[in-house]
Amino acid sequence: QHSLFSVFSRFGLLYSLRAHSNAAVAGPGFYAVVKFYSAADASRAQRACNGQSLFQEAPVKVCLCTKQRGFQQQVLALSSTKCQELANHYLGFSGWSSRIVTLQNLSGLDGESKEVGKPSQRQSVKFLCAMEVTVPSHGVCSRGVALGEAAVEDGEGPLQFLTATRRAQKLAVGKALSSSFQKILLVVLENGKVAVEYNCCQEEPTALLTEEELKGLIEVKAVQL
Repeated sequence: QHSLFSVFSRFGLLYSLRAHSNAAVAGPGFYAVVKFYSAADASRAQRACNGQSLFQEAPVKVCLCTKQRGFQQQVLALSSTKCQELANHYLGFSGWSSRIVTLQNLSGLDGESKEVGKPSQRQSVKFLCAMEVTVPSHGVCSRGVALGEAAVEDGEGPLQFLTATRRAQKLAVGKALSSSFQKILLVVLENGKVAVEYNCCQEEPTALLTEEELKGLIEVKAVQL
């Protein structure tokens, strides 16, 4: 797997790489599934590596995957970790920045209450996060808002509550960062240059608010998210 990564990563940033043993009916050997962020990078890798001896004596057969099970009707967002990896690769570590506009505790604001004669429901901690991602060299700024929720483990002690709070905060921040990046388009040209555009189709009402207005209205919108 390490050897495969060394070979294919030269053609572009890899999303994932997994090597597996062949099934018993196929005979001894291995196969791998290599996923690129860019289809153009995948095509270049396929043309260059197909039929070649990459790091072993026998030539390797490399083909593009044509089956996309379960993805035809789905638009899957990248996780915050993958978004950062992609931004660092094409923009550089100092080419973009992010900041938390607000991070608010919304626990108990959705009408949760214990009624007499009814068993107590499992408690949860909720945080709402507004994140801003900026690409200064391209004049692009994008905001994302997300809700993070974590259940308090049995016991309801201070340690369990603190753990749930940190988990909810981390989840809200990660989802808000991912939401911010969903509105940013990276256009990679054949000469290697990268253009950055803001996707207006993903416009949200919060993008039109000032920071002070966002902090003041964020709790009102919490129930709707």
